[in-house]
Amino acid sequence: MSFLATTLVISTAKAADFRLLVFGDSLTAGYGLPADQGFVPRLQAALKAHGLAVTVINAGVSGDTSADGLARLDWTLAEPVDAAILELGANDGLRGLDTGPLYDNLDGVLTKLGAKHIPVLLAGMLAPPNFGPEYTTQFKAVFTRLAQAHKVRFYPFFLDGVAGDKQLNQADGLHPNARGVEVVVEHILPSVEALIRSTTVKTE
Repeated sequence: MSFLATTLVISTAKAADFRLLVFGDSLTAGYGLPADQGFVPRLQAALKAHGLAVTVINAGVSGDTSADGLARLDWTLAEPVDAAILELGANDGLRGLDTGPLYDNLDGVLTKLGAKHIPVLLAGMLAPPNFGPEYTTQFKAVFTRLAQAHKVRFYPFFLDGVAGDKQLNQADGLHPNARGVEVVVEHILPSVEALIRSTTVKTE
């Protein structure tokens, strides 16, 4: 568990029993942003505003590919969680990595989460267009196939409403700025609420 995750758990454990794991890469880790403006703290704030007492655990590691995520999942799950958001694959797409291993790695993550009976919201990703239409089509299909195979909740594109908008991204054009994070949270929030409300959760 990252230092940020530990901090979040300590600061909110008294208020919430439900633990939501956000397992991803720099997009969920809060790359380039102050600690309180990343996806995890803003999601937790939005859930609280909607009356859901949830400890959101930041298990995002910048630069992680799907293979990296699979490799660290077991120790990430050393402490129990009640549900998980899975957001991985952006770095596979940026590097043009084969979609076969991408599927296998995320399939492995979902299989491990399923074995522990952890409900999952799978967040899809799109590949950049520079690798050609065949690759981008195959890449997108990986997430749809995984959602169907594992029968998990599916949010088709994590960066919906933000990707390609210069006003909502940092200078690198890849990572949302603070405004962009708010848009990401706003768009994905109904899906996250549905995931949480499908289980037993304490409300404030």
